[in-house]
Amino acid sequence: MGLSRVLTQRGHSATVFAPIDDAADVPDGIDLVASGRSVAVPSNGSRAPVSLSPLAAARAVRALRRGRFDVVHVHEPFAPGLPYGLLVASDIPPLVATFHRSGASVFYSLLGPVAKLAARRFTVRCAVSEAARQTAAAAIGGEYVVLFNGVEVDRYRDADPWPKDGTTILFLGRHEERKGLRVLLEACGALTGAGEGAGAGDAVLWIAGDGPETEPLQRRFPESPKIRWLGVLPEEEKVRRLAAADVLCAPSLGGESFGMVLLEAMAANTLVVASDIDGYRDVAGGDAVLVPPGDARALARALASILAPGEGGGDAGRGDPGPARLAAASARAQEWSMNRLAERYETLYRSAAVRPGR
Repeated sequence: MGLSRVLTQRGHSATVFAPIDDAADVPDGIDLVASGRSVAVPSNGSRAPVSLSPLAAARAVRALRRGRFDVVHVHEPFAPGLPYGLLVASDIPPLVATFHRSGASVFYSLLGPVAKLAARRFTVRCAVSEAARQTAAAAIGGEYVVLFNGVEVDRYRDADPWPKDGTTILFLGRHEERKGLRVLLEACGALTGAGEGAGAGDAVLWIAGDGPETEPLQRRFPESPKIRWLGVLPEEEKVRRLAAADVLCAPSLGGESFGMVLLEAMAANTLVVASDIDGYRDVAGGDAVLVPPGDARALARALASILAPGEGGGDAGRGDPGPARLAAASARAQEWSMNRLAERYETLYRSAAVRPGR
């Protein structure tokens, strides 16, 4: 959706095809065609919301043909639903494919050699990271342009911070083992128990999102003055809480091809503490504090350090090296801006659309 908004601002006509469960979820300013309703499908240690309806995919393909588009950009092209319709449809514009996932895929396993054959339909292949490229190349071969996931920097930089009292740590993600929320809760418990004082020991943990681990974790770590369970946030509130938080903590255990939430925090001028895994390391570029995944003690030490008075966090004061780290992170977010990504895709779209008869 962000890429669609930026492409529209740059003078293009962009339409998004995606599953929609509730018309109220459609954001303003997006030309959107519904490609069915979503079903949660297990994938890569998570559950991906995709449309499995062949009829909805067929309707979307018909709408695509009527739209007289120059190019079709399909994300995660071997996910079920509309992407399968595009792979078998005739008389459609050239396909630009972007691969996002990192790690083994049941879809690749099920499709086998058929996937390699179907991939010939792609005029251009892209990957959001080196990890994503390696996953796709191992499954279907081919050459890829490694780009990135872009962030709408202005939306985060100019957001009105959510009201708060004191120091805040934000977790933003699905509540499942892969995302490491339990590790963060244990780390925050260690901070409080150690009596770290202003900044770390007094910090409030905002927990956004939901998932299969929500109820068991809530029983073990109930709502309190130090723990706030927020549920799934509307997009505007998510952006405002990112802008308000002193630290965004992403304690994932693995399976992340690209740390989008890290990039959003950097754009919001928020410090980042995250697991030292490939997808996060590439995005952080030295401008976040990285710790071994699954190590609650190391995570607690990192949070205490970054939130300590004079270390750049919390109401305890943003002394050096906090401002320097924030400035570097903000500059890095600019490097990964949606505008820069749109420029790269424009070039690829034009190369794909230039063919005989077009």
